[in-house]
Amino acid sequence: MTTDVALRTVSVAEVPWDDVRAVFGTRGDPASCWCQWFKMPNAEFKTMTKDAASARLREQVTRQPAPGVIAYLGDEAVGWCAVEPRPNYSRLLRSKIVQAGSPEPMDDASVWAVTCFVVRVGFRRRGIGGALLDAVIEQARAGGARLLEGYPVDVAQRQGAPSAELYVGTVTLFQRAGFTVTARPKPDRAVMTMKL
Repeated sequence: MTTDVALRTVSVAEVPWDDVRAVFGTRGDPASCWCQWFKMPNAEFKTMTKDAASARLREQVTRQPAPGVIAYLGDEAVGWCAVEPRPNYSRLLRSKIVQAGSPEPMDDASVWAVTCFVVRVGFRRRGIGGALLDAVIEQARAGGARLLEGYPVDVAQRQGAPSAELYVGTVTLFQRAGFTVTARPKPDRAVMTMKL
């Protein structure tokens, strides 16, 4: 999963928890969510504390398959990407984007989903998102995925979108990795797939 000498990616199951904490940080959306939003009912998510969200991810890291990968620039943890079998994401299965755009059965565990990217401030625009996406492709393939889906934003249609809205990735990022557009449920959102 190495992209060059300085940038490398590692399954979250194989990294120290302090490195995961460094990526998610202490403020902003990542520090509040800890990639739990797609996994929980809205009422439960709204009442969950940051500590509880962190504890949930920490427990999920111990399961197979691991829920994502961490990127390192040198020895510093700088990014995260979430990927799991799509049925693990209960809220994602109910989303209008997925329901309108995916032709795959919702309960098919051979369909995996790329749901979230986090790249720390100060490390963006260095190819980290692309390296993370390449790594989760390999993790999904090794985990037996038949198909990998992403639900990115098309920044050509949503110009000036803040980084907080791009946590699902961008169409161009997925295209560079070899994904194809399967559907356009909304003008600024796509369902993109890669057969593995």
